[in-house]
Amino acid sequence: MSDVSQGPNWWVASDGKWYPPEQHPNYVAPVPPPPPTPPPPMAPSTPPPASPPPPGYAGGPGAGTPMAMTPAPVPPPAFAYGQPGVVPPGMYFDHESGLLLPQGVQLAGVGRRIGAFFLSIPLAIVTLGIGYVVWGLIVWGRGQTPALQVLGMRCWRPETGRPATWGWMALREIIGRLAESILSFVTELVSFILMLVNKDRKCLHDLIAGTVVVHDPNKVLAG
Repeated sequence: MSDVSQGPNWWVASDGKWYPPEQHPNYVAPVPPPPPTPPPPMAPSTPPPASPPPPGYAGGPGAGTPMAMTPAPVPPPAFAYGQPGVVPPGMYFDHESGLLLPQGVQLAGVGRRIGAFFLSIPLAIVTLGIGYVVWGLIVWGRGQTPALQVLGMRCWRPETGRPATWGWMALREIIGRLAESILSFVTELVSFILMLVNKDRKCLHDLIAGTVVVHDPNKVLAG
């Protein structure tokens, strides 16, 4: 209470004193405001979709479980043995020998190979031996010997897809022939049998130089 009013709604009692409003007999306490409504709960956040797994991985997105990678396809042989694969332009696959050969060229037959062997004997006699050697040194650069040149044949290297160069012919005609003469008739016979049984008709000296003998009647390989 107070002798003077202390604010709005103060009231004077019968004793002449001022009293605060909450002490008035008819005082009604104000209704307290309702508590604030809590915000609605937030929906759980959805994680962003995972990116698809890269090729070569199994499981769901993000699993990351490695799996066996698909092996790369084996490139087809270009100038070698086996299945034809993709045949380059100007070539064909010879099923008998398993070789890729140029168009217009074929693997030399056994009869033609035997004929070249016996032809080299009279050629060496007619040229007095030294002439045959000089002749050979010249035509080696074309993948030929004098007898092979006369009969339209040439040495071909499947690994390079080209006629044998001078160096390979020197290996064939010097080292290869020396190897065939180690046991004289025995190794000559072995070399002949190898030509008969090998599908690419390689003699011992061909095996040493990696060559096959082809028949090139139209001189396709002369360029």
